[in-house]
Amino acid sequence: MQHTTDTTLAGDTLMGTRPSPASLRVLSVLEASGLEAWIVGGWVRDALMGAPGHDIDICCSGTWQQSSAALRAAGVSVVESGIKFGGITAVVEGERIEVTAYRLDGFYTDGRHPESVRRASCVEDDLARRDFTVNAMAWHPTRGLLDCYDGRGDLARRRIRAVGEPRRRFEEDALRMLRAVRFACRLDFDMDGQTALALAECAPLLDQVARERVGIELEGILVTRHGGDALIRYPELMCAAVPELARMRGFDQRTPYHAFDVYDHTARVLTVAGELSRFRIDGGDPSAPPSPSLMWAALLHDVAKPDCFTVDERGRGHFYGHPKAGEVSAGKIMRRLSCPNDLIRDVGLLIRDHDRPLSPDRVELLRQMQRFARSGVDVPRLMGELFDLKRADTLGKAPTCFYYVEEIERMREMCRELIANHEAYSIKTLDLSGADLVGLGMTPGPRVGEALARALEGAVIGAVPNDRNSLLAYLGFDVQSSIRS
Repeated sequence: MQHTTDTTLAGDTLMGTRPSPASLRVLSVLEASGLEAWIVGGWVRDALMGAPGHDIDICCSGTWQQSSAALRAAGVSVVESGIKFGGITAVVEGERIEVTAYRLDGFYTDGRHPESVRRASCVEDDLARRDFTVNAMAWHPTRGLLDCYDGRGDLARRRIRAVGEPRRRFEEDALRMLRAVRFACRLDFDMDGQTALALAECAPLLDQVARERVGIELEGILVTRHGGDALIRYPELMCAAVPELARMRGFDQRTPYHAFDVYDHTARVLTVAGELSRFRIDGGDPSAPPSPSLMWAALLHDVAKPDCFTVDERGRGHFYGHPKAGEVSAGKIMRRLSCPNDLIRDVGLLIRDHDRPLSPDRVELLRQMQRFARSGVDVPRLMGELFDLKRADTLGKAPTCFYYVEEIERMREMCRELIANHEAYSIKTLDLSGADLVGLGMTPGPRVGEALARALEGAVIGAVPNDRNSLLAYLGFDVQSSIRS
């Protein structure tokens, strides 16, 4: 069949990006058997943007049985990974290449999966069923670029646009709405006007999607660093994903410390937390995604404010107890979205303590580290995220509060020094163990734990340095007889 393609983009590379040798081998094996095959989807999109390629998908004119037979005959391992939808996985030297037959999707009965799929006669029909124009392009080293919906033009315009009629695309698969927002946030693209309108109108359809899938897409949006933009630009969809956010929209905080309602404040906290996470002073990769626990905490840190709102005699609003209530609410939301337990724990701790008064004081900081340590978390990491959250929360308030940022950074530096100097904030960080005490004649049992707790308290308040002999002397042991053999 004849294809309208841009043959100027044929060659060994697409815009300087070369497909992996494994994918080219799969492509050549399929075509040597008389089938037609193309590289499709995300690799094509990213290559046209000059981004490094990642996972490569291939679509093919043959059935999955034909593709599998051709690959196995050439010595390529095959995994029958998605045969219900016409897909297999070719494995070449450890690299997995998804190979899917050209297909047309049948009627969508659940707003997520097609009731059936049938084989399409050409690649154009396969591209017509895809979600967004930037993902509906195919490329071949000889035939060049096949772009039926001006996906390349939308890349140049930095725009996410649904293939065909947006409402139909979202009614077929409601999760595509969150995918549209994730792509817009990840690529820092605008949304096509008709596609954005359909997002708002079809947002209630998100109820049809498994909560676990919603949680995965939400986290994908949050770690792009543009979750704040998603809240502001697509409020109907974001509130459909997390209904508790809807109560925050337009909720006047009635306090001089806040210049925005609860929802807009949250959007600004998300933006600041994401953007400032690029400026790494710990030697980390500034291009690495921000911590999911930080971004979830930024999203949900004030989720309980509407439940905790009171007004005093001066007409000023207060939210007493909202951090603790927020920890509980965030836990319920994240469990509903099937988030991992460790992530829920870390987010809860950050929310619980995000508004706790804290100053650049050695004992105060060690007490905060103690609180985290009791939950068995990575204390240095979570302390850094707490400072990130406090800083973002401060910059999302009224300008009169911005002075606190300087204090937060002093606390961050002090905390880093405390850790570098091996200051004790938990039993594990004491330079003394229960085995040391038992070895000096203390009977195993509760007294050992009580002695270690006493030593830890002495170290925290600065009554004794965190070194073994000093701690033993503080507990009343004869230091000379305690020298290690």
